[in-house]
Amino acid sequence: MGNTVLAMLDKAAVTYANEPYSLRKTDSGWEAVTYSQTRSRARAFGAWLLGRGFKKGDTAAILAEGSPEWIIGELGLLSAGMISVPLSIKLLADEIPFRVKHSGAVVFLTTRNQLDKVFSALKAASLEPLVVLLDDDESGLVAACSAAGYPRGKAVLLRDALSEGAAEIAAPGSSRESELDAMAASIGDGDVVTISYTSGTTGDPKGIMLTHRNYFVNCQDGVELFGDIYHYSTLIILPLDHSFAHTVGIYAGLVCGLALYFVDARGGGMGILRNIPINLREVEPKFLLTVPALSGNFMKKIIAGIEEKGGFIERLFKAGIKAGVELNGDGFHKPGLGRIIRYGLVHALAKALIFNKVKTMVFGRNIEFCVGGGALLDVKQQEFFASFGVPIFQGYGLTEAAPIISSNSPLSYKFGTSGRIAASIECTIRKQDGSICPTGVTGEIVIRGGNVMKGYYRNPEASAKALRDGWLWTGDLAYMDGDGFLVVVGREKALLIAEDGEKYSPEEIEEAVGCSTDAFSAIMAWNEQRKYTVALVTLDEDKVKRLASARGAATAEEVLALLREEFFRFRTDHKAKKVQPAWIPASFMIVPGQFSEKDGTINSTMKLVRHRVTTVYRDLIDYAYTHDGGKPENDRNLEAVVAMLAK
Repeated sequence: MGNTVLAMLDKAAVTYANEPYSLRKTDSGWEAVTYSQTRSRARAFGAWLLGRGFKKGDTAAILAEGSPEWIIGELGLLSAGMISVPLSIKLLADEIPFRVKHSGAVVFLTTRNQLDKVFSALKAASLEPLVVLLDDDESGLVAACSAAGYPRGKAVLLRDALSEGAAEIAAPGSSRESELDAMAASIGDGDVVTISYTSGTTGDPKGIMLTHRNYFVNCQDGVELFGDIYHYSTLIILPLDHSFAHTVGIYAGLVCGLALYFVDARGGGMGILRNIPINLREVEPKFLLTVPALSGNFMKKIIAGIEEKGGFIERLFKAGIKAGVELNGDGFHKPGLGRIIRYGLVHALAKALIFNKVKTMVFGRNIEFCVGGGALLDVKQQEFFASFGVPIFQGYGLTEAAPIISSNSPLSYKFGTSGRIAASIECTIRKQDGSICPTGVTGEIVIRGGNVMKGYYRNPEASAKALRDGWLWTGDLAYMDGDGFLVVVGREKALLIAEDGEKYSPEEIEEAVGCSTDAFSAIMAWNEQRKYTVALVTLDEDKVKRLASARGAATAEEVLALLREEFFRFRTDHKAKKVQPAWIPASFMIVPGQFSEKDGTINSTMKLVRHRVTTVYRDLIDYAYTHDGGKPENDRNLEAVVAMLAK
């Protein structure tokens, strides 16, 4: 059995037996499932699965909001020797079949909120895995099966599976208990726990295989980075398919006895958003896993509330924040005596009169810190919250690394960095030729350790590219500073990252646009923690002029309107790739001229060098997020069209 997730569960069920592991909000309050109850229910589900003929290595998808049942479901799958395939609830129906087919999922765990979409996706692709509904809603399951024409015999309630599985274990002369023990004993730390699909940069998403060893090692690293967080409580806001929440929530919880409160998901996505501030005040967590969009929203609301009060309160609050920023410095280098004398009293006064009260109103009385994941956190947010008294510690990781590679923490932090490298990980910064970069020089992050994935499922080519001689080439750019902190400066992998940390492949958008029109010679979608996605485009000038002539577009304004129509043509082109609505660019910016090898925006093989394009055309990107630039019909684009027509 060794260092496996099941061994972690067994130990936690003894060490933290009657302590709450996961909690959900009900009409009567917060309902807890203890560590020992979680193990018993997971084994009951595992017994039920074994009794239905599922075997070691079979795969099962989970597409559901976070809940105790999510955890029980996944741990039950592992108890039966199966592999979990966590999926995002934000997936479109037509994005689900590929993941189900590619992973070979024979079981599908979901909730009533997601059931209609899941059935629609499965039926459209002629797939019929066994669907397990995590909610206790038999009438809803029956109705959904009937509406979708899904076989009722291929859909069950988790409640019934648990009851039947427990009965099978308890039956006189039953061998189920020994079968579960034998299965656990047969699982090695190199066996796969999850296949997590991430948005790839070359078409279809890749399935990242994480093993028992990966999770075991990464959990130990995470706990070591943050010190004594045993028996802490947290409100889980991030979806559990998110590797950050998966590891730091579910599995690190087994190590240190965390109490995981799940934000109330009743009412679906909008309900979750409404319930976050309410649940925070109810739960009063000791720490919080967050993303920049969420913490940024907290910051805006706090400031807006203070400004509404105005007068002395507003002046003291802002002076206190400024004083705290001065006192904290960069978080690592401590201020001198002169700075303490100058700013200490103002900060202490603001803390006593305002900060502590506001902190309690927003986060509850017990909050100590937040951990930022999913996307890089703006330094201004780091400074604000540290001054306010709820520091947000930025980390760095990726799913291929299970995911923690580095993090700031209460033990050591520095604003503007991604913290210290986890203890078990060898981290190097490499130049393109593979040589090691000296301190302060940017290169690619390349790591080695027990947290590194087994590979990409059924994709040996991609695996060989990412894993070389035991080292994981992350594709992300960074440097090590003089104090030993990792500073991430760019994402060579080019994934779009929204405000909430969700990621999406830019190629999905670029291919959709490019397949629907030939007006653009190059397209680069971009989003780095912004409210919306934008695109940089270069024009195929000859084709644009011919198109304009054919359509009777004579003026620059008419040509720009035509280009807008061409850019968004993919929305109605049935042959084009479907793009999730949230990722459709709000605007595009026309690049003067073309991307070239001369300025480094394309390489010798004519491939787009994304981070270089971002650097060279940063002014256009920034303009796209202004009021005027937020729509294609803007002055900069008009200037580019005028220049083209003048040639």
